[in-house]
Amino acid sequence: MAGHSQFKNIMHRKGAQDAKRAKIFTKLIRELTTAARSGQPDPAANPRLRAAIQAARVANMSKDTLERAIKRGAGGDAADNYEEVRYEGYGPGGVAVIVEALTDNRNRTAGEVRAAFSKNGGALGETNSVAFMFDRVGEIVFPAAVATAEAVFEGALDAGAEDVQSDDEGHSVTCAQDDFAAVREALEKKFGEPKSAKLVWKPKTTTPVEGEKAETLFRMIEVLEDSDDVQTVYANFDISEDELSKLAG
Repeated sequence: MAGHSQFKNIMHRKGAQDAKRAKIFTKLIRELTTAARSGQPDPAANPRLRAAIQAARVANMSKDTLERAIKRGAGGDAADNYEEVRYEGYGPGGVAVIVEALTDNRNRTAGEVRAAFSKNGGALGETNSVAFMFDRVGEIVFPAAVATAEAVFEGALDAGAEDVQSDDEGHSVTCAQDDFAAVREALEKKFGEPKSAKLVWKPKTTTPVEGEKAETLFRMIEVLEDSDDVQTVYANFDISEDELSKLAG
């Protein structure tokens, strides 16, 4: 099993998502505010805002909280002016890691990210030091109940998607970055609103990890995601089901 979603799987098994509900909301509010600031406050005309609203709904954010975040962004309040920053480096076992952040203090965020890497056997690199090992692609995720795997595959193929992965948890459709808007729109018409729809970093190749290095890597990712400034962490690790079970135990 490879990539970011498997880390989420482990955290879910440990019950960490409930414990971090407040932090999840903080990250979502920042994204809503930034999305509203970067374009129109109308989700129909602002794909990034529409994706942020979808994520907030999935997290059961209240309508009032959601609307307040959008209004703050649309109002251009300087206090809510977050800058998008990307950090790259290597974690334990030579795993490539990309960290996306929204921050109002670059020095603070850089210090936190650097410390997370250095204290857990990693090394922070320069911009584009590992990005070449990933593809920037669109990802649209639907609940498993929307349709069968075959139906989603056919719908995604017709929409111009590149790949579909289906399991008991849902259907993940990926497409080229330039085709993202068109593919998402076509799939929404056929299957309804997705659980999430966003641009992600997809590893071109993966690096196997196990034992102590796997444990340290996941600890590093957890520290990174614990930062209010960090929005998403992507990593190109590959881990076996047995190792996954040990870490989740």
